[in-house]
Amino acid sequence: MSVEEIMEKLAEMGSEQTKKTFLNHGASGSFFGVKVGDLKKLVKHVKKDQELALALYETGNSDAMYLAGLSVNPKLMTKETLQNWVHKANWYLLAEYTVAGVAAESPHAIELAREWMESDEEMIAVAGWSTYANYLSITPDEKLDLEEIRALLLRAEATIHQEKNRVRYVMNGFVISVGAYVTALHDQAIRVAETIGKVHVNMGNTACKVPLAVPYIKKIEERNKIGVKRKTCIC
Repeated sequence: MSVEEIMEKLAEMGSEQTKKTFLNHGASGSFFGVKVGDLKKLVKHVKKDQELALALYETGNSDAMYLAGLSVNPKLMTKETLQNWVHKANWYLLAEYTVAGVAAESPHAIELAREWMESDEEMIAVAGWSTYANYLSITPDEKLDLEEIRALLLRAEATIHQEKNRVRYVMNGFVISVGAYVTALHDQAIRVAETIGKVHVNMGNTACKVPLAVPYIKKIEERNKIGVKRKTCIC
């Protein structure tokens, strides 16, 4: 399928109700309102064509951009392309999920996570924290920089409540990710989560809530899943 054909299909699959839901979550720019589950039905038409996937992201249409993230081969992503992607991610669904998931599975994961986390731009900073959190979920502990992760836990503990809105959300997610996926730092993540407590984030006109880190990690522990890595963080 061509870019034009994919865009026509997306337009057909979109709905006003989903569009309204996305708007309530803070979506901006161009989008048809296609459910993620429906986007996944189109992956088979894009997945083996890296150039098509990249072209879809360049349309600036949020549905097409998300589809691109589901379809690209992250191992083939250049640092320059990922930098382009993060600067074009205009709301959290793209920054925290599409860009972060692809970046985490790319060869440039940690380099870009470190850089983006320091950005003054909210959507770039959230992509950084989410990239690092996703990287933890798929990477063996022996390949992780435990001292750096420990320092980031302490940074979250000290600054989370003063950070920008969505940065607070992804910092909380980072603490959860450490507690869930990094066995050696599980206990420290629990202690940091206890200190942080409830994290307040403006979730827009939605019923969504910020997960409490301690109970979230404890539920994973009850299922004996602490330290069990994921095969992929792209979803």
